[in-house]
Amino acid sequence: MFQQIEPNLRYCLECGDEYRSEIRVCANCGKELIDGSRVEAIMVQQDRRHQARSREITPDEEVVTIRKGPTLQIKQVQAYLLERSVPSLLISEQGSNCGKGCCGTELLLQVRRDDIEEVMTILEQEYRITTGLEDFDTTYTDAVYDTNAEQATCPACGYSFSTKSSTCPDCGLCFG
Repeated sequence: MFQQIEPNLRYCLECGDEYRSEIRVCANCGKELIDGSRVEAIMVQQDRRHQARSREITPDEEVVTIRKGPTLQIKQVQAYLLERSVPSLLISEQGSNCGKGCCGTELLLQVRRDDIEEVMTILEQEYRITTGLEDFDTTYTDAVYDTNAEQATCPACGYSFSTKSSTCPDCGLCFG
């Protein structure tokens, strides 16, 4: 996440932004900042955990399926996880091939149950980067357009407007 850590600066573990030491909250995502020396300690601890983790999943370990899809797509996700020291298994799903030779095989991607929290964090970061969401303010994504309320907050831009309108007057997003 961080290329170089300066102990006298502060960092956001959520979005990766770097700040001067007197700033306490990330301007981008609102999370509390961590000083550089603590970030270094966290990274060392994660590094040790990754080095100690076996790169192979043994038959006695419990696994969970996290994704299903075409071979190429699933292999790309597996490679992405492996770059971050997370082992996974590829399993061919029974009956996924139509038999005509045009559909290809769908695979299941499985990881250790103990790794699931880390895997979800890694995949969320990858999604934010590949979709460009990392560069956008997602503060209002949980906003709901409620026709029974007097005011609504647009989930796209955060503009508040009367629910008598089914279109956000600021960005043009339609509700209806």
